[in-house]
Amino acid sequence: MQDDILTLALDLSRNTAEKISSIDMIMVKTQMLAMNARLEAARAGEVGKSFAVVAHEMGEVTKEVSALSAGLRTAINDNAGRIEAAGRQMLLDSRGNRFADMAHNAVEIIDRNLYERSCDVRWWATDTAVVDLLEQPSSEAQAHATRRLATILRSYTVYLDLWIADRNGVVVANGRPDRYGSVVGRNVAGTEWFRNGMATTSGDAFTVCDIERNPALDRAEVATYATAIRAGGVEHGQPLGVLGIFFDWEPQAKAIVEGVPLDAEERKTTRIMLLNAQHRVIASSTGHGEAETYSLQAGSKRGFYQNGAKLVSYALTPGYETYAGLGWYGCIETAGG
Repeated sequence: MQDDILTLALDLSRNTAEKISSIDMIMVKTQMLAMNARLEAARAGEVGKSFAVVAHEMGEVTKEVSALSAGLRTAINDNAGRIEAAGRQMLLDSRGNRFADMAHNAVEIIDRNLYERSCDVRWWATDTAVVDLLEQPSSEAQAHATRRLATILRSYTVYLDLWIADRNGVVVANGRPDRYGSVVGRNVAGTEWFRNGMATTSGDAFTVCDIERNPALDRAEVATYATAIRAGGVEHGQPLGVLGIFFDWEPQAKAIVEGVPLDAEERKTTRIMLLNAQHRVIASSTGHGEAETYSLQAGSKRGFYQNGAKLVSYALTPGYETYAGLGWYGCIETAGG
């Protein structure tokens, strides 16, 4: 709609300018005729005097019309420039807001997804098999906990693995020992997720770490959620260890950034990204850019701006229910801003 308005305004300006040019040409011809008429009147002498007066007046009218035409041309050119500038700004605002809405939607989808992960880790940490393994360690308890974790993984395909670590940070069971056989016995006491998990204040609390590659999971990118496993599986029980769950980030993020609804032409010149709080690219519709820090100029929670020939639209994570988010942004960069 905005494109049509701008096109119509510019067409009207061009058509008016063409008509004024036609008037100018007619006035030039009229001036020449008036000049020739005065010359002929002069040759006719006394009998041509009255005709000379008419020729003179016709010349004066021609001058007035030419002056009006010049003023009209100046006014139209000025207004046409203002109309074009206003139209282009209107198009920019419409496009920028549309892409900012898309960026907001993309980061909101991942927030909703990750909120569910925070629910999962708090729920599974109270599972009897998980608690029993740390309260009464044995080979039977370990086998039972491993089977229980494997059952969860068969149902929740968004996870790469689930780990149970004791209070010393030693992993005592995982859900996919067939795929990740080096996990059990690994000491994770120095990891952020284990330290923060042990420090959670109740069974309602959890910790989440930023996207990172986990060497024990074939260097896959994961979002790690953790909470303390508590004695008796109760909300304020003594921490016995930590349950860590590893969200398979790449395929989930790829589906989100590639699922933003763009038309075929827009998709050719547009890049959809998810950025972490430090503006590192953690997902991109044009391929992964984990080593890239994007130069986002975010002056508010949501907005857009022009960066040279590019239009950059963005939105800060809104969070979802009890999940506040990690300060991530949805970001869309498109050519021809």
